[in-house]
Amino acid sequence: MSTILSVSAAGFIPYEVEVGRGLLAGLGAQVAALTKGRVVVISDETVAALHGPVALASLEAAGLRTRILTIPPGEASKSFAELERVIDRLLAYELDRKDLIVALGGGVVGDLAGLAAALYMRGIDFIQVPTTLLAQVDSSVGGKTAIDTPRGKNLVGAFHQPRRVIADIDVLATLPPRQLRSGWAEVLKHGLICDAVFFDWLAGEGSVGSSGDPVALERAVIRSVEIKSAIVEEDERETGRRALLNLGHTFGHALEAELGFDETVLTHGEAVALGCAMAFRYSATHGLCPDVDVKRAIAGLAAAGLPTRLAEVGEAGADALVRRMAGDKKAEGGQLTLILVHGVGRAFVERAVDPVRLKEFLRTEGAR
Repeated sequence: MSTILSVSAAGFIPYEVEVGRGLLAGLGAQVAALTKGRVVVISDETVAALHGPVALASLEAAGLRTRILTIPPGEASKSFAELERVIDRLLAYELDRKDLIVALGGGVVGDLAGLAAALYMRGIDFIQVPTTLLAQVDSSVGGKTAIDTPRGKNLVGAFHQPRRVIADIDVLATLPPRQLRSGWAEVLKHGLICDAVFFDWLAGEGSVGSSGDPVALERAVIRSVEIKSAIVEEDERETGRRALLNLGHTFGHALEAELGFDETVLTHGEAVALGCAMAFRYSATHGLCPDVDVKRAIAGLAAAGLPTRLAEVGEAGADALVRRMAGDKKAEGGQLTLILVHGVGRAFVERAVDPVRLKEFLRTEGAR
């Protein structure tokens, strides 16, 4: 039994997100409903070894001409060099606009494969088969695709919606505990943005999901997709409300860049968790959020084994972090934009943030 959620807006072809168990074995039938052409599965080497055989067998059983293209695992693959290599392979395979790409992997694979699909022949179809919790609840839905540059994360990309998203809860059983916790950070973030009841469930009875309980994970993924899809439908291109989904990300992306995108030091989910904690404390510092909600939010993050203090992950300079934040894609006219909160479940966009006050805050957080 699975749950089907729809994502639709005026700017793109509506598509479905299917959440359930044992879905990967049925991938071939899902893809065959979208194309009779050739299929290229883009995956990283780790995921290809774990889940590639089931995916390929299903696609081939559906009569689809299929090949797999692998990339090195890790954030470093979200680069111009790897994007060029992937597109060159697609050209060598002589794909046309009736063919289709399957992104089988986590957020890195989805972002890179999605951007390659957006650029190839000015855009071909792709579907997302996210294999990490973080990708299932966040990056696979909404059409954001991107690569990183030395100047920052996700600064080069395109909006390119998938034709379908297939979120198989069973594949999450192969995730290392740290990666599962990283995905849980994005789930908690959804509650912190706009659903305090959901957040309290995640921090309480539902917290077993952060340790791999499949029933709790399925509920968490379904609700997260509901929240994200509702926001995307209202604001596909992030000109307004969709920016709320970046709670914790402006702080987090700056930290990731300063720490060299080294996932052994700081994963993306950990950066988001720490960024959410910082956003709550910054909000409280400026009288925007009551201390009781700060404690409630940070307790939920910490209970999941996620970092909430800069000292837990490394050192960074306040000036350097603010420079990174000023270069964030949400900045407007050179002015800083932050997603702040009035409390748990009540996020809002704050524009024209004072960089001096921000530096002062970062120093109280332990930045040099």
